Amino acid sequence: MLSLSIASSSSISFSSQPRFPIFKSSFNGAKIQHISTIRVPPQTASFRNPSSSVVMMAKREEEINEIRAKTTEEINEEVVDLKGELLMLRLQKSARNEFKSSEFRRMRKRIARMLTIKREREIEEGINKRLSRKLDRKWKKSIVVRPPPSLKKLQEEEAAAEAEKSA
Repeated sequence: MLSLSIASSSSISFSSQPRFPIFKSSFNGAKIQHISTIRVPPQTASFRNPSSSVVMMAKREEEINEIRAKTTEEINEEVVDLKGELLMLRLQKSARNEFKSSEFRRMRKRIARMLTIKREREIEEGINKRLSRKLDRKWKKSIVVRPPPSLKKLQEEEAAAEAEKSA
């Protein structure tokens, strides 16, 4: 429903039944009101299979327990590797190579879980937020850039292929 009112001595309305009162003012221009009545049905969980969400949560819990079993240094190393893998995925995307787009989300979530567990450990040790950020900056500066495991694997495969061709 669209109603139009011109703030002058006369008033024009295109709606048969105005839902909101139109107030007169000293405004010398056109005032357009758009009133929409859209009903959004409540979202239900019937779209998903409830058993699949249980399986997903079980996998997630298993992954979290696996991460908690690691030391903080191992978590740091894996975060660096996963960030390298994420960079490789971005490069594949920009080069328009084939890749699984779901890997972006999976890797980002895994990195977030690792960093969350790392922060939980810092909280248990009594490290406050400010000191945590300072330590994080130091850790990021100390990272030595190295190729991600997938690139190492790819380079090894290429080297093996070259060795086969030359032999």
